[in-house]
Amino acid sequence: MNEPPTPAHKPDAPATVTPLDAELAGLARALAHPARVAILKLLAARGTCICGEIVDVLPLAQATVSQHLKVLKLAGLVRGEVDGPRTCYCADPKVLERFQSLVASLPA
Repeated sequence: MNEPPTPAHKPDAPATVTPLDAELAGLARALAHPARVAILKLLAARGTCICGEIVDVLPLAQATVSQHLKVLKLAGLVRGEVDGPRTCYCADPKVLERFQSLVASLPA
């Protein structure tokens, strides 16, 4: 009779997914689109920006930029503050530093 193969044991692999793994995955998921990376870079360079200014710089429609900002905001990478009829966005430097730290913790 054929027995099912036993899974290869990897002694260096983590036994479970840790909260830090989940945190890194969530932030990476939010940055998994090149437009969101470009938006985050723009916000980090400028400090603050309204959606229309992002549309003026990137070749994206207003609705597309708004959707990408929503994803970045839900992940905590971007904050938005209502200023009258518009929202002023900025990158959250603490969350960016956290993401960089989590990425740096990955094995080489």
